[in-house]
Amino acid sequence: MEIFKYMETYDYEQLVFCQDKTSGLKAIIAIHDTTLGPALGGTRMWTYASEEDAIEDALRLAKGMTYKNAAAGLNLGGGKTVIIGDPLKDKNEEMFRAFGRFIQGLNGRYITAEDVGTTVADMDLIHEETNYVTGISPAFGSSGNPSPVTAYGVYRGMKAAAMEAFGSDSLEGKRVAVQGVGNVAYHLCRHLYEEGAILIVTDINKAAVDRVVEEFGATAVNTDEIYSQEVDIFAPCALGAIINDETIPQLKAKVIAGAANNQLKEPKHGDLIHELGIIYAPDYVINAGGVINVADELNGYNRERAMKRVETVYDNIAKVMEISRTQGIPTYVAADRLAEERIARVGKSRSQFLQNEKHILSGR
Repeated sequence: MEIFKYMETYDYEQLVFCQDKTSGLKAIIAIHDTTLGPALGGTRMWTYASEEDAIEDALRLAKGMTYKNAAAGLNLGGGKTVIIGDPLKDKNEEMFRAFGRFIQGLNGRYITAEDVGTTVADMDLIHEETNYVTGISPAFGSSGNPSPVTAYGVYRGMKAAAMEAFGSDSLEGKRVAVQGVGNVAYHLCRHLYEEGAILIVTDINKAAVDRVVEEFGATAVNTDEIYSQEVDIFAPCALGAIINDETIPQLKAKVIAGAANNQLKEPKHGDLIHELGIIYAPDYVINAGGVINVADELNGYNRERAMKRVETVYDNIAKVMEISRTQGIPTYVAADRLAEERIARVGKSRSQFLQNEKHILSGR
């Protein structure tokens, strides 16, 4: 992999390699874009097959956070960290404290949070060394478990997608197929149940399925049957790349709106569902509730204020739908355009401000 060529192609700002021999820390911090503000993005711990795979994942995820934060209206850029290691075996206190010192050394350019393979307890250890971390324990004034808030944002975004597809944002009586009923999707199912939606669910975890069947009257189906259900809305809340050549022909839903990341296997699949008239709520817009919530911690966490901001996921999905409709482009392209235009506007404004300031200082 030609790292500088890759960074130049996609306009990355910084790639930081962090190593601590004592703790076994091997981490990569990728900062994609800080036009809107400091880069915010979680720390993922994973057993990568190679260092190159880890670098690619960090870079890909960091760019995704730039778009997510921009589309959510946050004054934050995009970044991400990956730690190479098994989260079940390789964690120790020294590792996360050492990592916290590396973050502190960036002096606020990057702010982290939990992600796949890391926990609130890990963030608390990072917090021992730096304040540039969110998602820490409520005892430290944090927001705690982000899953319910992420779910609420997805629920609001689903209503906006329903408005586009059905002319009403009411989900009462709508049949919703939920793929994966983990932490986020459980709370999503609760919101849907309370509004009167009819739930069809699947998950490889039988206990998780049994829970939503018992509590919300859901109907359970096998994992390979979820795509072909006669439903109004398909909600992917587990795996990525599940909108693909094999699954699209099976879909009967009018709307795709769920919490999973990277739902489209390839851009062509976003084009295909657009041609089929399926309304797709782009994943990084609809699942932004979690990052909106933790971003509020940077101002001293206020739950009422944070939840009010999470409600704007509805408005952001509605904006994407309007761009898609008026410009005749797929919603995934519309979402990118929404994010890129905001970054460009702020970047131009900042550049003009700095230029004016320079002229003032030079006496011109």
